[in-house]
Amino acid sequence: MVDQVFIDTLNLRARDFAVRWKDKIRRSSQLKNYNALADDPLIEGDMPFYPLLARTLDRGLDRTLVGEFFVKLGKTRMADGFPISEVIYAVNLAEQVVIEYIMTDFVLDSTVRMYQAMGIVTKVSEFFLLGCFYLTKGFLEATYTRMSRNDAVSEELLKKYFRDDFFFKKD
Repeated sequence: MVDQVFIDTLNLRARDFAVRWKDKIRRSSQLKNYNALADDPLIEGDMPFYPLLARTLDRGLDRTLVGEFFVKLGKTRMADGFPISEVIYAVNLAEQVVIEYIMTDFVLDSTVRMYQAMGIVTKVSEFFLLGCFYLTKGFLEATYTRMSRNDAVSEELLKKYFRDDFFFKKD
């Protein structure tokens, strides 16, 4: 069972987590597209991660809910011109923010709390790993669709390079 205080913190302090994430983004020279955004859109774009993570920790992993969220994010970032490597790295930074919070601000005053924190870190990592899986699916699906419709790339060539089944089937 995940600590209810931690779940509430993710919901109530989503903006604080997003500000910490924004600070990490600003310190990363590899994230040129993210660094081109102003602070407020950057923060607002990251805030939904934390309530979704809280819901996942509270109610269990809902692959459909997580999948829909991250597929949409992947499609949006692809449409906005972000490289997939930047998007995955930015998601990794959001995961780091949560884990750093657990390791520094989450009260680890006993052996039981430390074991509980280790369990939470494992669940957080599973959430973000699954998120990156679906994010990549969404990004590739959007790339596939764009190449098929806008760039007139043949179906044969697309199938040669896109060997994955997508989260949502082709429109």
